[in-house]
Amino acid sequence: MGRIQMLNSYIDNLTMLQSLNLIDQAVSDGKHIHHSVVNAGKIVLMQKDVQLRESVNSADLINADGQAVIWASKLLGKPLKERVAGIDLMENLVELAHQKGYKIYCLGAKEQVVSKVIEKYKQNYSKDIIAGYRNGYFSKEEEPGIAKDIAESGAQILFVAISSPKKENFLYENRETLKVVNFIMGVGGSFDVVSGLVKRAPLWMQRSGLEWFYRLIQEPKRMWKRYLIGNSKFIFLILKEKFKK
Repeated sequence: MGRIQMLNSYIDNLTMLQSLNLIDQAVSDGKHIHHSVVNAGKIVLMQKDVQLRESVNSADLINADGQAVIWASKLLGKPLKERVAGIDLMENLVELAHQKGYKIYCLGAKEQVVSKVIEKYKQNYSKDIIAGYRNGYFSKEEEPGIAKDIAESGAQILFVAISSPKKENFLYENRETLKVVNFIMGVGGSFDVVSGLVKRAPLWMQRSGLEWFYRLIQEPKRMWKRYLIGNSKFIFLILKEKFKK
């Protein structure tokens, strides 16, 4: 698979379908894939956060979750095929789990949110795809025990819905324990969307790269710094890279 390097981040040049096929094959063959995604905000954080950079770049599969990253790759002459949004990949994998008899584990969000996600998946698919779940509120000292519980749950797919950089570092630091799980990925705030707590942007906004703006309108106090300042820094980094001598 083609992999590019952009602003201290590795990104695999794969479509959604190619990513799904790669993951399906790994689960089917009993292999392990540590997955990560990058977007504009995370790439900005990775410039100074060395631990986050190592946690992301050590992943076996890294998708571009953010239209700004796709545009930037083209501007820098390293065009990526398409955006592979983490939430879309997660939903496709839940469908795949139902079709193939795989089991999933959901870690993250508030208790009422993650339990609602589990109930929705049980209703829409089957209780048989659920290996277990846990909310995302725990201390650093509890992490090894939680990773052990996940490893012993029989799950083949793990979704971690915790904010960055905690989810990336959790997966990286507990990678040895979690190697028995065939596919592990961070999914950020995806559980909030699946549960209905947060509404996702209309499809036209997703495709035009305005999903961030929709989130900003929904939660301006929490999101303004991440998107307005983060996106401005990302644009600056891209232009600097484009025109450096």
